[in-house]
Amino acid sequence: MNILFFLTPKSEVAYIPADESLRQAFEKLKYHGYSAVPTLTDDGKYAGTITEGDVLRAMESMCHWNISEAEKVKLMDVKRKRNIQAVTISTDMDDLVDVITDQNFVPVIDDQEKFIGIVTRKDVIRFYHDEYRKLAKNE
Repeated sequence: MNILFFLTPKSEVAYIPADESLRQAFEKLKYHGYSAVPTLTDDGKYAGTITEGDVLRAMESMCHWNISEAEKVKLMDVKRKRNIQAVTISTDMDDLVDVITDQNFVPVIDDQEKFIGIVTRKDVIRFYHDEYRKLAKNE
């Protein structure tokens, strides 16, 4: 099975430009209620994932909880606790499952390293559960 079957396209994904401020990232995470969001370069390449934990640690250590100071900190300067790697559209399902077991979503890039969307753990689990139910029904 091709991982594109599970893809939530970029147009439906909340993401943050990598050159935005820490405050902007904080506001976007808060608005959407997400715990992690991909960051993208100006040319649409995947630059990493920022988590609410990353933002909170940076707010404390870099801004001393001052929201005005957070406007001066660039998101690309925020230290990430985890380095969440993207997968390519040619990644096979076994490799995808290995990656997605440790995170809520996996960023997907094309052959030119452009971000094209995400695959969520929820969608993968739902697919395998449906397949299991089909097999169980046939036994």
